Amino acid sequence: MYNGDTKEKIENIIHGSLIDGCRDNCTTVRNFLCAGYSTSTTVKRNFESNALIKEEQELSLREYATVHQLWVTQLPKHYLTRGGESQVYLDENLRHVVKVNDAIYYATWFEYFNSLLLHNLFFSDTAYELLGFITVEDKLYAVVRQLFIIADGQAELEDIREFLGFNGYENTRRQDYFNKEFGLSSGRHA
Repeated sequence: MYNGDTKEKIENIIHGSLIDGCRDNCTTVRNFLCAGYSTSTTVKRNFESNALIKEEQELSLREYATVHQLWVTQLPKHYLTRGGESQVYLDENLRHVVKVNDAIYYATWFEYFNSLLLHNLFFSDTAYELLGFITVEDKLYAVVRQLFIIADGQAELEDIREFLGFNGYENTRRQDYFNKEFGLSSGRHA
């Protein structure tokens, strides 16, 4: 289960509160969006109607990237693969992967950055670092770096189910989970 400090951080993220004391790019960009756009716990249900908000956020992010010099001009040379939502490259240092994501699975950019912060909170060993943004054919992408992990094998679904259950998540269907305490869903069909 989560300790009190972790619970407070989760609540701050999902309720759209500004997060003080963190200076990393991921948090500062999220706080920037938080200051201009409200968060919603019904984002998934209103996915299509949030398209205009996402476009507005994209324009704001482009301006923010210019002002704060967060434009990435070149991606690593070693392309690895394309996952469900990211293109993945091997970083030049051979210790990280660089993921390029256009937030396609998120109703808003704010939701995307909340997702990154929640991931970083839950899985600090594989935390994301926002390097900046890049445009390809005038489409905006976030560029994040993550430690490259060599696994002994694939994660077992039963281990994942046990981990999520211990942390208050209930299996709703297939590999989708819901945490009633925080109103958090995992999975794309939430």
